[in-house]
Amino acid sequence: MKSIMTNNFNKCYMCGSHHWIEMHHIFGGANRNKSTEYGLVVPLCHYCHNEPPNGVHHNKKRMDWLRAEGQKKFQKTYKDLDFMEIFKKNYL
Repeated sequence: MKSIMTNNFNKCYMCGSHHWIEMHHIFGGANRNKSTEYGLVVPLCHYCHNEPPNGVHHNKKRMDWLRAEGQKKFQKTYKDLDFMEIFKKNYL
């Protein structure tokens, strides 16, 4: 799986931990396949990924930050594509 967010899949994108790493699709649900297609995936440790209260699946502020970072990176990487047209929402 490719990522435009990082080259290091052995380190949590949020806290830097090297333990219990899981892949997270920044835009899930109906946009999960688009996240894969455009490299909008990041490695997260289990705690930053899916444990309350700070895991992105339980913490709107952290999820919103990660989605904004994904949108910024998408816009720098794919200058000829319209993020809003593809993902249908502005996270900035």
